[in-house]
Amino acid sequence: MEPRGPSERTKAITSLELLLDDDAEAAVRRDWEALAAAGLSSLAGHTAASNRPHVTLAARSSPVPHPLSIDADLPIPIELGPPLLLGSGERRVLARAVVPSAALLVLHAAVLRAAGEGDDPPHLLPDRWMPHVTLARRLRTADLAPALALLGPAIEGTGVAVRRWDASTRVVTLVAP
Repeated sequence: MEPRGPSERTKAITSLELLLDDDAEAAVRRDWEALAAAGLSSLAGHTAASNRPHVTLAARSSPVPHPLSIDADLPIPIELGPPLLLGSGERRVLARAVVPSAALLVLHAAVLRAAGEGDDPPHLLPDRWMPHVTLARRLRTADLAPALALLGPAIEGTGVAVRRWDASTRVVTLVAP
């Protein structure tokens, strides 16, 4: 068998992420905890300080300028709506869809302009972006119905800051405001 190349998990990724206000973050963490308490896949088990509920605005293995200057107004209203299932196969990503408001689309465009050209995956490009907040990775499709029954109502809140996560150095830097 030939050696395999680096997986997506081991690539040095830099991401730019919209953080939620304290109340919205707490509501997402309640979803994480409910899933974990039921023995289901959940991000509650990832206890690193960098693991916070967020909306990914950009993620790339190509260089991202640092420091980064984003011309955008924060905070912005944000609505985390119904559950969303991403991926294919026996295991999926369970997330909350984020309503792509005009303010959120303006912020996304500003972040991409500031970051410059890059190798963002297709689901993060402006015409294909699927804003979401991840609740669980690798959720078995057989566990979907019980997982959905545990989730709280839609979450109204604000996006309060943009952070830069550098996976190669494991450093989080506040970019905006």
